[in-house]
Amino acid sequence: MPTKLSEFGEFGLIKKLTEDITPIHSETIKGIGDDAAIIKKENNKLLAITSDLLVEGIHFDLTYTPLKHLGYKAVIVNLSDIYAMNATPKQITVNIALSSKFSYEAVSQIYEGIKLACKLYSVDLIGGDTSSSLTGLFISITAIGETTEDNVSYRNGAKENDLICVSGDLGGAYLGVQILEREKRIYKEAPEIQPQLEQYKYVVGRQLKPEARRDIIKQLNKIGIKPTAMIDISDGLSSELMHICSQSNVGCRIYEDKIPIHPETEKVAKELSIHSLTAALNGGEDYELLFTIPMNDYEKIKEITDISVIGHITHSSEGINLVNKQGHFIKLKAMGWSNFNE
Repeated sequence: MPTKLSEFGEFGLIKKLTEDITPIHSETIKGIGDDAAIIKKENNKLLAITSDLLVEGIHFDLTYTPLKHLGYKAVIVNLSDIYAMNATPKQITVNIALSSKFSYEAVSQIYEGIKLACKLYSVDLIGGDTSSSLTGLFISITAIGETTEDNVSYRNGAKENDLICVSGDLGGAYLGVQILEREKRIYKEAPEIQPQLEQYKYVVGRQLKPEARRDIIKQLNKIGIKPTAMIDISDGLSSELMHICSQSNVGCRIYEDKIPIHPETEKVAKELSIHSLTAALNGGEDYELLFTIPMNDYEKIKEITDISVIGHITHSSEGINLVNKQGHFIKLKAMGWSNFNE
């Protein structure tokens, strides 16, 4: 009997399909298993290369996603992966498949968003491919960045007693999509009622127009901090912590009261009867940076207002734990976004 993909999940499927793949070229420093692949160039230089696919109906809903925002976000999710390697994005290619329902004007809007992201992040659009689709819209972007052997950060470098840090705040993007889905349902039932989104501007913005944290990478470089491990938060804090811990062969302890959650996120979570901590741990699509640093670097980092220290790395035998406000230890599970769910 055929095995259902849902039995693996996205990362389980990747692991299964690629477990026997070993790079044969010495230039391939890092292959599958990080935010980007790393390829060696000359003079200590490294290329960081990543690719991401966005599928209509899976990753975005055109009922409430403006096409310009979609093009912008498609670029940002790839640039975020490059920054997570402590690299600087330089170029992108864009592959897009479109059904006959799309007009030239619609496609032009997507590219307006793509070009805006390239302009703001100083990235060149250097090529790609355009094809037809029987149904829906598919956008696949490949981003190419540059770093050095001295600066590159992988997921597997976290050490015991390292501090666990996160940029920005978490959970907003998940609550943004919950609001958009709610307004979509209301509109379907009563088309005369227009969506009321003004009061949800913060969380909706986190979902529809995220930003890559170039500013954090610049600040870390400026104060001389190289993360021992780093990953971007696309699938939820819990999931990303598990990636770092499993690949670094360590455990961790994070504290509920240290996890940064925006007041607007808290407000919307209460309205929707969703625990804001659940949104932060499992929601995903925040595109913030999760990274570890040596404890000795705390004095350097404590003055950066948009970075929160949320815990520390422990021995692998301790597992991956959340310490709640009552001081109880809770084993974390990866409950975030997963493809192939039925």
